[in-house]
Amino acid sequence: MRILITNDDGYEAKGIRILAEVLGRDHDVWIIAPDRNRSAVSHSITFATPESPVRLKPVGEHSFACTGLPVDCTINGIRGIMEPLPDVVISGINEGVNIGTDLLFSGTAAAARQASLYGIPAIAVSADSPSGRWNYEPLAVFVRDNLDILVSLCEPWLFLNINALDVAPYRGCKCTSLSRRFYSDILNIYDGEDGRVLSHFTSGTIESEGDEYADARAVEEGYVSVSRIYAQPAAAGSGGFENLQFHL
Repeated sequence: MRILITNDDGYEAKGIRILAEVLGRDHDVWIIAPDRNRSAVSHSITFATPESPVRLKPVGEHSFACTGLPVDCTINGIRGIMEPLPDVVISGINEGVNIGTDLLFSGTAAAARQASLYGIPAIAVSADSPSGRWNYEPLAVFVRDNLDILVSLCEPWLFLNINALDVAPYRGCKCTSLSRRFYSDILNIYDGEDGRVLSHFTSGTIESEGDEYADARAVEEGYVSVSRIYAQPAAAGSGGFENLQFHL
């Protein structure tokens, strides 16, 4: 297959390098990834101009570092760099899971979502490491060995979200629903020397809530979690608004 790989951790991140290496043994792999960490930028897009363009620097054969955001990388690959178009866009492997509510913030997921909006099969891949050693190869091998099946599960405006621990062998693979995530991050606010108010986050613990089919539970139990994510909005409808009397 012809594969475009991107991420939100940056083109030098270990996860994308191992994924590209493993897939490159059997497929035509291209990399277009941010030139630095762009985590948690969600579906942001750079409104570039001729005076302030997005820049793509060749950093290897079929490999580019992009000054833009993850979604910019997908757009530039599909609309500009790759001809013919990729058979699939794979975003990752991200350092840290993107499950449940994380998808609202994830640049990893956004890069895949953008491809699905173009009608191209797309997969977001993320890993967690209980040991902190970040062994991405088992999940990269899972993606490679099951690529045909994974692509068959994609549809226009629907992408896959894959999560697992970096510990092999896996107990199996589960098709999962999304968890609800509760974040205990702390916002620190203080006065700066120039009179401005400054703030920064201190990361806290995350709790997940979901049923027996939830992605968080599958990952915790040692399975590979595969979720099908709709990129399109829910169907519009009146939703009972016809009976409300608004003041105009």
